[in-house]
Amino acid sequence: MSTSFVSLALLFALGAVGLAMALCGWRLLRGPSPADRVLALDTLYVNVVAFVLLLGIRQGTGLYFEAALLIALLGFVSTVALGRYLQRGDVIE
Repeated sequence: MSTSFVSLALLFALGAVGLAMALCGWRLLRGPSPADRVLALDTLYVNVVAFVLLLGIRQGTGLYFEAALLIALLGFVSTVALGRYLQRGDVIE
């Protein structure tokens, strides 16, 4: 039973991104300041997008790519909103 190099690389990448997600989750829960927690949340969104894209490549379907785009858009908007809230105390002026 032989495994191709691409499938091994995908498994390694999924493991590495999963570890990065776990570390971002730890920083999100244990962050010393609210700014660190916002940055951890932003990095977690990026890692989730990468994880979903890797799953899409592994499964060979395009549905995951649309989900990754949606997650990226929501992650960007939430990061901007949280950053504005931390800076000004209000999201909408």
